[in-house]
Amino acid sequence: MNRPALTIRMHADDNVAIVANDGGLPAGTVLPQGVPGAGLALRDKVPQGHKVALVDIPEGGVVRRYNVPIGYALKDIPAGSWVHERLLQMPSARALEGLPMATVKTPVLEPLVGYTFEGYRNADGSVGTRNILTITTTVQCVAGVVAQAVRRIKAELLPLFPHVDDVIGLEHTYGCGVAIDAPDAVIPIRTLRNISLNPNFGGEVMVVSLGCEKLQPDRLLPPGSFPIVDERDPALGPEAVCLQADHHVGFMSMLDDIVQSARPHLERLNARRRETIPASELVVGVQCGGSDAFSGVTANPAVGFCADLLVRAGATVMFSENTEVRDAVEQLTSRAATPEVAEAIVRELGWYDRYLDRGRVDRAANTTPGNKAGGLSNIAEKAMGSIIKSGTAPIAHVLAPGEKLRRDQRGLVYAATPASDFICGTLQLAAGMNLHVFTTGRGTPYGLAECPVVKVATRSDLARRWHDLMDINAGKIADGEATIEDLGWEMFHLLLDVASGRKKTWAEHWKLHNALVLFNPAPVT
Repeated sequence: MNRPALTIRMHADDNVAIVANDGGLPAGTVLPQGVPGAGLALRDKVPQGHKVALVDIPEGGVVRRYNVPIGYALKDIPAGSWVHERLLQMPSARALEGLPMATVKTPVLEPLVGYTFEGYRNADGSVGTRNILTITTTVQCVAGVVAQAVRRIKAELLPLFPHVDDVIGLEHTYGCGVAIDAPDAVIPIRTLRNISLNPNFGGEVMVVSLGCEKLQPDRLLPPGSFPIVDERDPALGPEAVCLQADHHVGFMSMLDDIVQSARPHLERLNARRRETIPASELVVGVQCGGSDAFSGVTANPAVGFCADLLVRAGATVMFSENTEVRDAVEQLTSRAATPEVAEAIVRELGWYDRYLDRGRVDRAANTTPGNKAGGLSNIAEKAMGSIIKSGTAPIAHVLAPGEKLRRDQRGLVYAATPASDFICGTLQLAAGMNLHVFTTGRGTPYGLAECPVVKVATRSDLARRWHDLMDINAGKIADGEATIEDLGWEMFHLLLDVASGRKKTWAEHWKLHNALVLFNPAPVT
């Protein structure tokens, strides 16, 4: 059954609306009463998620969505026309000077009390949602050996330890052939160090090195940077299996060494049990990928509502993606809890601007062909939909790439990361994320082995087609079957269930796990 023509306008002052119908609307469609543009006849076929002009827009005129300029018309655009990226001149980026700094005084959100989940309490006070043995690697050269060892550990040992959820190897492309002493080398090194200490790994630190690499184990994990859970002297640094050690004779002896070294770690992890934990111990990273015009209409607003619920419950929510929020910088700095937090936001975005300048690219490179096919004309429009998933709480803290949250840093946190899905996820893991929410409109099978990933579809068509990949269908908002608040509460309760292990996400079910990607702005030698 065909639905009546439906358009969605984000603000009363917008001069464009998006088409919500599956398959779009053909030319000649007359928009019905009760929708933005009622009475207009479409001059063009307009694909789903794409914009239609509600009024005549003259050449040079502002095209407005979310009540902000998302572009300037390159020629006259009559009412009823399809408004796409080829008709728009993207606005210039907002300067990082003269911004409103901590000017918005948000109302105090009423606390949510009594919400809990079943998690694993760690010795340092942090809490895991999973109980995973992770093998840290110092260099890419050992990745193949570790992958073989992980397969053996899963086959030979893991069945003996039923309370351990998984065994994974932290594969990456860093560790040697890089300017290890360059100033920016601190970013990939601390990222890998802090991922090794993620709450989902129970404080167990197991390292495999090659031996000749620049990133030696004691540089990656210097004494005092990680918990000692056995009888060893903390001054000895990390216990590492070194593949170039003289006692290794042949490939099988390397595998045997790694497998045997894993046993005491598995024994300690297996002794742990879930216990009832306040929801305030959740550290939730939110992210979007494969975005479309519905991201800012359905999924991201629902995530934003859920983010407010989490903050009200005392939890920590991290949002990120420098280039995807850069065009909304004044919204970030004005929502900062203090001028110091606002200055930290400017510092991180300014650093990333300079990083892009060094690579001779600009923010326009962010928007992908899929974003444009989904109705997003440029990064200015994309940013407005992206920032909504941060909710309305004041921004309490800012993390530089690879930094780890302290126990006293709670509430809404801006974790500065590139927008790349896998780099962002990697850096949020380093920050201490124990649960992940990922929204998508075009669709992506993104997943992380280190942390449960709850996938949210922006459109019902995607949720139907990818029914065994999407955990929540936010398209019901556009369909009129649910409100943003409904979906926000649904997501909140699902997160508690997933954190408790009562439910598995589809990514966990299929073991859809992407490799980690370290952000390395330092030179390669």
